[in-house]
Amino acid sequence: MTHTTDTPPDAAADAPIVDVIVDHVLGARYEDLSDHDLHRARTYLLDTLGVAIAGSRGAAIDALIDTARGWGDGDEATVWVTGERLPATQAAVVNAYQIHCLEYDCVHEAAVVHPMATVLSALMAFCERRAGRGQPVSGRDFLLAMCIGIDVATLMGVAAHGPIRWFRPATAGGFGAVAAMARLEGLDKTGVKDAFGAMYGQTSGTLQPHVEGSPVLGLQIGFNARAAICAIDLARAGFRGPHDVFDGPYGYFRLLEDGAFDLAPIRETLGREWQVSRLSHKPFPSGRLTHGVVDALMRLTAAHGFAPEDVASVKGTAPPLVTRLVGRPDIPNPEPNYAKLCLRFVAGAWLARGKVDVPEFSDPEVLADPRIHDFAARVEVETDDNPSQSALAPQWWQVTLTDGTIHEIDLPHVYGHPMAALTDDENLAKFRRCVGWGRAPMAGDAADALIAAVAAAETLDDAGALARMTVIPGARD
Repeated sequence: MTHTTDTPPDAAADAPIVDVIVDHVLGARYEDLSDHDLHRARTYLLDTLGVAIAGSRGAAIDALIDTARGWGDGDEATVWVTGERLPATQAAVVNAYQIHCLEYDCVHEAAVVHPMATVLSALMAFCERRAGRGQPVSGRDFLLAMCIGIDVATLMGVAAHGPIRWFRPATAGGFGAVAAMARLEGLDKTGVKDAFGAMYGQTSGTLQPHVEGSPVLGLQIGFNARAAICAIDLARAGFRGPHDVFDGPYGYFRLLEDGAFDLAPIRETLGREWQVSRLSHKPFPSGRLTHGVVDALMRLTAAHGFAPEDVASVKGTAPPLVTRLVGRPDIPNPEPNYAKLCLRFVAGAWLARGKVDVPEFSDPEVLADPRIHDFAARVEVETDDNPSQSALAPQWWQVTLTDGTIHEIDLPHVYGHPMAALTDDENLAKFRRCVGWGRAPMAGDAADALIAAVAAAETLDDAGALARMTVIPGARD
């Protein structure tokens, strides 16, 4: 797909990168999206709503909602599932947290970004606020804006080449959310740049909560979703922001990405290839970097028929990002956020229970299960020689059985990647599991209605209606 921008093709290589991004925000058209792109957009829209409904039982969610209510009164947007009405900024914080708190939301692997968590939480609250002001956003406009936001957030991640230091789903995600809303707000080029500048002044999110297993990890996505809405409001009011925020002397890539970046992927890809079709599903509610070992164990047991009790050891090699972020030691009685980011625990859970899903990370008795930890002690992972600091694959895994038999597997792509994607039926099955795991189960007819609405999202007169369809009566009782 291509679209016309204000930057001539022969000047694109020399244009400031902020102009390249702004031209995409303002120049992309709904007609540029292929049928495949639109199908993937609807797929990940449904998936994200589903994981958010499951996330309504996330750690300290009641405390977060009550605290957010105290930040200011307003009736602009819906807290998904429980139905409280809050200012759009506060609703975005809560909903972003619900999307990411279970580590179940989709990811762009090359970017190391979960774009939907930040983009959708801000965008949906923004759409509800516009509807309340008599300016509802159509489904077509919503889908286009969402895809624009995904493009910006993910290609910022792709352009970064160094070891991830800040929490990129929050930091890059905030710029994606601004891009999506700026398109709908009708800002001109200067206004979009002002909004990006206001976003950069608020950008936040480190990896320290990831290391410690703190639920603040997901909350950082909410902080940037809120910041994105504030940035749009400031730009609409004419508040001037800095413009050279991406590659300026103190810009995003030089500070947050430590100067290790290459802007060519942004220049070459924006307007040519929609990144929504490059997203990966999360088939398991754990860090995406833990999924390779589960995929390998699933494939090897299916092929060779051995039982978990037959496993003497599991050994693998994976790119540096895997070992650095999820190669952490297994510990007794881990907190949920630590366990789902521990490759050894996740592998042990699959061997001990035959599945890895929401209950494996929400029940204290399961988290302390000695059988899981016994299996976890049999798992080792080492760093391979992959030069990329963002790669998830390829991976190699070896299972040695108690009788000495050895089984090996190479994984060029991990289950959930576009080259090893979930089927439509698997996506629907995941959604139905998720809506049954919220703080109150969603009724079957309500789930069917939400599925149907997303399937026909482009026909909606008010995209914000999707937020209200997540509400489950009695969920906060």
